[in-house]
Amino acid sequence: MGITELILIGIGLSMDAFAVSVTNGLCCKEIRTGKTLLTGLCFGGFQGLMPLIGYFLGRGFAKYITAFDHIIALVLLGFIGGQMIFESFKKEEEKNDAVCLTAKMLLMQGIATSIDALAVGVSFAALDNVNIAFAASAICCITFAFSVVGVFIGKKFGTVLNNKAQLVGGIILVGIGVKIFVEHTFFS
Repeated sequence: MGITELILIGIGLSMDAFAVSVTNGLCCKEIRTGKTLLTGLCFGGFQGLMPLIGYFLGRGFAKYITAFDHIIALVLLGFIGGQMIFESFKKEEEKNDAVCLTAKMLLMQGIATSIDALAVGVSFAALDNVNIAFAASAICCITFAFSVVGVFIGKKFGTVLNNKAQLVGGIILVGIGVKIFVEHTFFS
């Protein structure tokens, strides 16, 4: 597998993480550089780890993983997005701006956006010319960069949307979960 193909795979895998990062930036107006980098590390780390796990699980378990990966993503992103939508209707004094980016939420988001990378790892196991360590590292770095940029983009637009950012962010997360579910259920 060439470097160009690997970069394109990394970019493709990082799109869900990018979209969720934009949402985090939209909803958390006071997000600091540390949380931004933590978002990138979490998403990049999971995107790099999942192909490794998939690679070592190999083809034997592929049908079991792909049978329900889209359901897990739908449930996790639906739960997080639903909670954000619910929070958006609370009165301003009841809201806690940091709620949308707790360690637990970030962990759930990282897992939900990287499940497809597990299947990619399984497909890597079927190829002869894949250096899995290099591939996983490249995917990790690409996702880290996209996630950090996504938070900054979301933060910029979050000030424009102001009070509606959390509602929009929740709708986006639920939409991503539904998109993953529909793609895997009807188009794979």
